[in-house]
Amino acid sequence: MNSIKRTIVIFICFIAVFITNAQNTQIINSKEKPLPFFDAKGNIAIHTNELNALADTLAVINHRQDDIVWSKIVYRVVDMRDKQNNQLFFPLIPNGKYKSLLRVILESNATSGLNAYGCRSNDIQPDYSIPLPKDTISSLFVLNRWIEADKRVQTDSFIIRNPLTNNFEFSNEQYYEAFAKDQVKYLIQEVVFFNKHYSRMYTKIIGIAPIYFKTSYNLNMAGVGSQNKEGEGVWEAFRFSVLCWYLFDELRPFLAKQYVIPNGNETQRLTYDEFFAQRLYSTYLLGDENMVDKMLLQTYNDPESIRREQKRIETELLNVEQDLWEY
Repeated sequence: MNSIKRTIVIFICFIAVFITNAQNTQIINSKEKPLPFFDAKGNIAIHTNELNALADTLAVINHRQDDIVWSKIVYRVVDMRDKQNNQLFFPLIPNGKYKSLLRVILESNATSGLNAYGCRSNDIQPDYSIPLPKDTISSLFVLNRWIEADKRVQTDSFIIRNPLTNNFEFSNEQYYEAFAKDQVKYLIQEVVFFNKHYSRMYTKIIGIAPIYFKTSYNLNMAGVGSQNKEGEGVWEAFRFSVLCWYLFDELRPFLAKQYVIPNGNETQRLTYDEFFAQRLYSTYLLGDENMVDKMLLQTYNDPESIRREQKRIETELLNVEQDLWEY
């Protein structure tokens, strides 16, 4: 009887080892060819083709509506003059390997079908109901210069539709030398929500908007001296600086195809999608959606009051997660 049991045990172990070896062999045989760190010329390889092939697969968490017990929409400013955000700003001139976030957005908008959206009437909040016409791109992203002699603003478009190909093209000289270096901020709309199924707080970017202060409106106002009083016209200047909005989920496939310029470590390359997913950027709070429907710049004029209200909202967001521990 014991010999039969030993035979059965040995047979089962043999089958288990055989199955394991078969699986390991299958895994080894099914592995793709490893990507080389260096290219054929000895340079660090940037695997753009492989990245493009993989960029269709984006990590998404599907949250059920029934599991969301609290949510709040907030608006934050990403200032690229902050050292932590430099990787979004550089390089100003695409160098074949890397592009700035602005360049990725503009090329995706002008040549790859990415939709741009406008703002609500007399506000900065986005209106995602209808995309802006494609020809609007040229009028939104323009180079504005204040001509002191004539007391007027000269406007030049650096995104031009080629009449032969009917495609948009960039006037690189104007883009590099004048527009890109002055586009130093983004506005992001994000929702903060608590999922009781996972018992944790999540943050998701809904939309992103380039901010460019040298618009014709702002230059005209500065030129005629209508902002000589402290705080006067600050909100209007900011409102006219929000050029347009992009839905972040529509932008993600393009962000996943472009690497961020490395920050001192060439071996740890991240795509823009990974950069945002890991929240490697810094922001400051502009406001939230509230009953009076006003941002902090609309309500407060002095920096101290704004900082105090920013701290209050940030503390509220932290306290909500602590207060909902029972889920």
